[in-house]
Amino acid sequence: MVEFTLWDIVRNLLIAAQWTVYLSLLAFVGGAAVGLALLLARLRGAAWVQRGLDAYIQLFQGTPLLMQLFLAYFGLSLAGLDVSAWTAAALALTLYSSAYMTDIWRGCVQAIPRGQWEAAQSLALDMGQTLRHVVGPQALRIAIAPTVGFLVQVIKGTALASVIGFVELTKAGSMISNATFAPFKVYACVALFYFVLCWPLSACSRMLERKLRRAH
Repeated sequence: MVEFTLWDIVRNLLIAAQWTVYLSLLAFVGGAAVGLALLLARLRGAAWVQRGLDAYIQLFQGTPLLMQLFLAYFGLSLAGLDVSAWTAAALALTLYSSAYMTDIWRGCVQAIPRGQWEAAQSLALDMGQTLRHVVGPQALRIAIAPTVGFLVQVIKGTALASVIGFVELTKAGSMISNATFAPFKVYACVALFYFVLCWPLSACSRMLERKLRRAH
């Protein structure tokens, strides 16, 4: 058994936590970019485009993230593409995030009163101008809190990337636990790291929701 001090455990988990943060940010930013493009296509596209996007969203929301990670890693490998665990995890989490953020933001846009759309039409604004100058700013204010809240889910979702060999916080905890035979101490530290990452975001989301309710 390898003798690890508490500082050794924390130091190694801190290194792994950096990769959890990197993966979370990449998945969130990538998912936001794809989600915004899908939202615009859904608002402005033809009926067949909207049906296709509905199918895309239902696919990623209706299947486990764990299965999506397996398909991204092993499926692409079977197709002849040599992908790393980092690439597969980033791809799966980006697509997963985009499906949820598209739905979140669509709900925020639909929450804007119909009168706002009609007022924009009365000013002869096209769809792009309506979204940019009238609906978008109002929907953005509503979307901030649930979007920040979803980032917490993305951070926790990165733990599943350990099943395809990506060494993030959970995978590092498993490796250290196997080396030290001190699972309680190790996983208590892992849980604390996740709490430190997620609690400020959860608190920020709740604060934004309270401010939004007061504004209304």
